[in-house]
Amino acid sequence: MQTENTFLKVENLSKSYKLDAPPVFEGINFEIERGEFICIIGHSGCGKTTILNVLAGLEDATGGYAYMTGREIKGPSLDRGVVFQGHALMPWMTTLQNVAFAVKSKFPDWSKQKIAEHSKKYLAMVGLVNAENKKPSELSGGMKQRVGIARAFAIEPKMLLLDEPFGALDALTRGVIQDELLKICGETQQTVFMITHDVDEAVLLADKIMLMSNGPNARIAEIVVNTLPKDRKRASLHHDPMYYPMRNHLVDFLVNRSKDLQVKGSAGELDGYQPTVVRPGVDTPITQ
Repeated sequence: MQTENTFLKVENLSKSYKLDAPPVFEGINFEIERGEFICIIGHSGCGKTTILNVLAGLEDATGGYAYMTGREIKGPSLDRGVVFQGHALMPWMTTLQNVAFAVKSKFPDWSKQKIAEHSKKYLAMVGLVNAENKKPSELSGGMKQRVGIARAFAIEPKMLLLDEPFGALDALTRGVIQDELLKICGETQQTVFMITHDVDEAVLLADKIMLMSNGPNARIAEIVVNTLPKDRKRASLHHDPMYYPMRNHLVDFLVNRSKDLQVKGSAGELDGYQPTVVRPGVDTPITQ
């Protein structure tokens, strides 16, 4: 049910690439409140990136609608910042210039000095204040991803869309950037929609975790409310008594139930299906 805090609403979204082929996903329904951090998890081929691209305005759905602040999403907009799996930096520009280019696009009336100061503020947030004059070829993989994150935050989007931005990073670098992302989102109250394959990453970052059944005919099967404290830390996460009920629930879905739901979807047994809201370790599943 939509509330006055609903920031983004997706209604009955579906995607097919061929007329004679089953849809990659169908019947996708969910809402996101302003300031929420949402992670979506599912096996390869279930359409996670396609859903993100629809929200970014980079791809059209076959059916259904997506609304942000009451307006249907049609095409890209600087109201939505996107961080892809690859850093997508312009190699001939310095770190500062890459961020400033985006800032100038969002705020064309700003002076060069104001653009530079604003860009440096977000580079400082991701720990790159001393690398502003380096070009991408001089940066490590983790530093390049930090530039992409700084660039996305610097345009002050209403929504941040992250497509497995840390997937190619080593564990240490990944952890550092996760901590920085949590800190920035806490400071800015940023609304985030993020794709990940990492269960622990989802438990650390997300307020809610959307679980998708396998494709084709994929659906959002469950919306899992993160029952761990809001101020959770990566280093102490596994000591929380709610951690293992949460993690085990997610893993069990991915290993077992995601495939079962895909079979039912292909057989047409899930028409009108609505995702179940689950609070692992707190109460029994309740229907949304």
